[in-house]
Amino acid sequence: MSENKNVQDTHISEQMKALHGALIRVVSALNRPRNDEKLIAEAGIQLDRALFSILISIERLGPIGVVELAERAGRDYTTVSRQVAKLEKLGLIIRQHNAIDRRIREAVISRTGKAMTERIDAAREQMGKVVFKDWPQDELDVFIRLMQKFADAMDSDASMPE
Repeated sequence: MSENKNVQDTHISEQMKALHGALIRVVSALNRPRNDEKLIAEAGIQLDRALFSILISIERLGPIGVVELAERAGRDYTTVSRQVAKLEKLGLIIRQHNAIDRRIREAVISRTGKAMTERIDAAREQMGKVVFKDWPQDELDVFIRLMQKFADAMDSDASMPE
């Protein structure tokens, strides 16, 4: 019986290595500066590349505080705080007090910022069509469903060891 368990563990270990390798490739591709620059150009917007991911995160996750935003971005709190201030100055986000704890300030997307992220989404969709052009619709549907399930599991504190 323990022999079966070891074979299964080896199989899972190989699967995890393959998954990790694929995730590294995906994250590396997503983090390439030229990809952000291409997306910004395709969207026809003027935005510093350093602010790009912060704006998208605020639109997708807001209202969100700077601490959580910095943690999710893997950046220093002070850097993200300055970037959020720049986005506010550009009129792309609004900072407001948290409904429960008024000491906490959170960022939310403004109408101008939402219009910008909609242009980015349209450009991203066009780029995605190229990536997925040879995928059957049913495979794409399953891929999206499983990626959402995976993201939900990764967001859960239970997924990461102490």
